[in-house]
Amino acid sequence: MAVPLAYSWRNLRTRRLTTVLTAGGMALVVFVFTATLMLAEGLRQTLVSTGSPGNAIVLRKGSETEIQSGIERQAATTMTTRPEIAVGRDGRTLAARESVVLIGLTKKSTGKISNVVIRGTEAASLPLRPQIRIVAGRLPRPGTPEIMVGKAVAQGFEGAGLGQSLHFGKRQWPVVGIFDAGSTGFSSEIWGDADQLMPAFGRNAYSIVLAGLREPGLFNAYKEAIEADPRLQAEVWRETRYYEKQSDMMRKFLTVLGVALTAIFSLGAMIGATITMYSAVANRVPEIGTLRALGFSRSSILTAFLMESIFLGLLGGVIGVGLAAGLSFVTFSTTNFQTFSELSFKFALTPWITGLALAFSMIMGIIGGFFPALRASRLNIVTALREG
Repeated sequence: MAVPLAYSWRNLRTRRLTTVLTAGGMALVVFVFTATLMLAEGLRQTLVSTGSPGNAIVLRKGSETEIQSGIERQAATTMTTRPEIAVGRDGRTLAARESVVLIGLTKKSTGKISNVVIRGTEAASLPLRPQIRIVAGRLPRPGTPEIMVGKAVAQGFEGAGLGQSLHFGKRQWPVVGIFDAGSTGFSSEIWGDADQLMPAFGRNAYSIVLAGLREPGLFNAYKEAIEADPRLQAEVWRETRYYEKQSDMMRKFLTVLGVALTAIFSLGAMIGATITMYSAVANRVPEIGTLRALGFSRSSILTAFLMESIFLGLLGGVIGVGLAAGLSFVTFSTTNFQTFSELSFKFALTPWITGLALAFSMIMGIIGGFFPALRASRLNIVTALREG
C-alpha cells in the first residue's frame, strides 16, 4: 500500500518556514545554474543569427577569424565572379569584399578602453545582411569617411552617437547613421566604406569575401572551386557555421565556470535539504510508527519521505528558473575571446535549459533526502510507537 502524494505535500505545507528556507537555498543554486546556461546560449544564438545560411564567407587559409585573415585584391575579385553567386536587382553579383579591424573606444559605463570591430563594406554588404535596418540618420555615402554604428556601440561608447565624430586612422569619421541588427553581433560593429577605411589603417588586402549564393545547395560547389585553386590560398565557410564557431571558446568557458560554481553551491543546498529531512524524521517518529502499524511498507515510507525532498527540490527549481527568466530582458556585454572585441548579447532561456534546470533541482532533492528517507523507513514499529 502506497502513501498518498498528498501526505508528503501536506507535511511540507505544515513546516512552512523550513520548507521556504530549504527551497530558497536550492532556488539560488538553480538560479546560478540556469543563468550561466542562459548566458552561454545567448552568446551562441547571437553569433549564429549573425550569419545567413545562404551566404558563404571566404578567409585566408589557416585564419581563425576575420581579424587574422587577409585576401589580396586580385584573389578577392576572382572569388566574387563565380557562377554560384546570386545576382542582385541592380544586375551586380551579391558579393562583397570587406576589411575588418579593431579600434579602441571608451566605454561609457567604465571609462575604460575596449575593442570594437570596424567593418569596411561595399555596396553588396547591406543586401547580404537583411537583418540590418537604419533606426536613426542615414546610410554613409560611398567614397566618403562617413560611418554608421550599431545600436549597441552608440549606446555603450563615448563619441559614437549620431552627429558625433570618432577619431582613428589619423582622421575624423562623422557618424551619420545608427543601425539595429536585432540580436546579432553586427549591432556591436561600426561600418564604413572599405576603400576609405583600408588606406587609413595602411591595409592593401581585404579581410574576407562574403558571397550570397543563388541557393544554399550550391555551397559545396563554391567551396570546392575556391579551395581547389592554389592561387587563392583560401578556405570557405558557411556563414552560420563560421559565427557559431566564434562562440565555441567563450561558450565552453562560461559553461565550465557555471558548472563549477553550481557544483560548489549545490553541496550546501543538498546539506541543507538533508538536515531539514532528518529534522522532519526526528519530529515524526510516532507518526511513522502509526503508518507502519496501519500496514504501510518500509518502501512506502521511503518513497513518501523521498517525495517530500523531491517536492522541495522542484519548488526550488521553479523559483530559481522563474528568477532567471527575468534575465531574458537584460543585455550583457563582454569581450569575445576569439576576436578580442566587445560583443553585446542577451540571456536566452530555452525549453532545454528549463528542463535541465528542473531536473537538476529534483536530483538535488533526491540526493539530499535519500538518507533521511532511508532512516525513516528503517524505524522499528514498536520503538516508534513507544516514543509516541
